[in-house]
Amino acid sequence: MITAAQLRAARALLGMDQRALAHAAQLSLPTIQRMEASEGVIRGTVDSLVKLVGALEAAGVELINEGITSPTGGRGVRLRAADAVKRARVPTRTRPQGGRRPAAIARRGGRST
Repeated sequence: MITAAQLRAARALLGMDQRALAHAAQLSLPTIQRMEASEGVIRGTVDSLVKLVGALEAAGVELINEGITSPTGGRGVRLRAADAVKRARVPTRTRPQGGRRPAAIARRGGRST
């Protein structure tokens, strides 16, 4: 299980925007936005949740469930030790900061596949 707060915190630790997370998890941007806007434990299809958690773990985030490593029992996220992480090449942003589209997308009429 993952909460909306854990999702936002994990994305912040990675310096990843919502679009990049959607790309890494092979989910739509509105799905990521809906998940982050929810309260408490995120609800969604099993497939979507597995993809989301898998993308976060591949990027080096460890989800801490209630009562696992904290004597007070709080949930959280942390980055795994650098030597234990086999980081996937996940972009932190899907577009350059200037908002310009990559040339390959611009040539296709602005649509990405």
